[in-house]
Amino acid sequence: MASSTIQTVDPVIQLKGDTKAKDITYGFLREKIPAHCFERSALKSFAYLFRDFVYAGILVWLALKIDLLPTPALRATAWILYTFVQGCVGTGMWIIGHECGHGAFSQYSKLNDVVGWAIHSLLMVPFFSWKITHARHHRYHGHMDKDVVFVPYTESELEKKEPTLLSKIQELVEETPFYNAVTLLGHQVLGWQLYMFFNVSAGPKSLPEKGTPAKMFRNSHFDPLGSLFTDAQTHLIAITDLGLLMVAGALYYFGTQIGFWKVALLYVVPYFWVHHWLVAITYLHHTHPTVPHYDDNAWTFVKGALCTIDRRFGFIGRHFFHEIIDYHVIHHLFPRIPFYHAEEATNAIVPYLGEQYRLEEEPFLKSLVNTFNTCKVVHDPDSEGALHWKLSQNAEKKCN
Repeated sequence: MASSTIQTVDPVIQLKGDTKAKDITYGFLREKIPAHCFERSALKSFAYLFRDFVYAGILVWLALKIDLLPTPALRATAWILYTFVQGCVGTGMWIIGHECGHGAFSQYSKLNDVVGWAIHSLLMVPFFSWKITHARHHRYHGHMDKDVVFVPYTESELEKKEPTLLSKIQELVEETPFYNAVTLLGHQVLGWQLYMFFNVSAGPKSLPEKGTPAKMFRNSHFDPLGSLFTDAQTHLIAITDLGLLMVAGALYYFGTQIGFWKVALLYVVPYFWVHHWLVAITYLHHTHPTVPHYDDNAWTFVKGALCTIDRRFGFIGRHFFHEIIDYHVIHHLFPRIPFYHAEEATNAIVPYLGEQYRLEEEPFLKSLVNTFNTCKVVHDPDSEGALHWKLSQNAEKKCN
């Protein structure tokens, strides 16, 4: 079931020298990247953002004319096409906001925050709270205790759980195609909301040290006084919530003017498409049958950053998604490099990474299904502190 197409180096790039894993440090890699790759242009970033807004505006203008189509079948087809394409455009806008959160949009931190807050609020994404927890993800990626997204269970953790009727039923059906299809659908449709409201899939030591108990209903990205944030960050979460309330109010107003079903088609369905792509992209950037996690003793920042995977997604990935799928390894190492310099920066360091660079060329959605069905739980740490995925024998053969 697992992919067998992962490459450790792009075949068009030749390895340089005899670089060993121990030589791959943050400073070593930074020296290999041309200095201009770290330059951030507000003008260029605004140009990409303006392009995305033009796309979104044209799509809305066309969608408002769908009712003029002569048959229900044509109207339904047009709405399906609109929501999908608008979801792709919205994902690209989210990625521009993501650039703002990392300071890659421009060299001006306040401009980055204002633009990021505005873009993400329009998409009903809590900008500052996401920015804070996302920074922890980058700081501790691949760390079994401190990473904040897609931290898997270990064998011993599952063995310690008391069996319940639900878990026994799940054990009986978890290998069936129907069960996997339903859980994958839930993963894609509700994964983002569960993370936003309950901080699901985060490591047990990923929260900041503070007095607020780490209870599920206090682990919300919308709670200024919750367990995810320090007291000094409370005002930022309040500003985040204000932006979301303003957009929610605007959507309600438009619903009273043009109808709530029309608003659902124009905004809500593309909203779920955006979140589908966010979950799929994040999951596949950080999950692969051959990529381990690390315990506290073995983990380092560079080792964790290099446990990300570059993938290929064709025209949509390069044009609408601003190449975030194609060049994510470099982003985890140097998140302030703008996306429009990511390809050049990647090509500069890949020759030195050898087997530590991972490029997956299996079709993206096929890889999503294969990975989700394969990567369920990790073994306990080996002698080097790495936690590898527990795979079936067939999956093991395909990965080797």
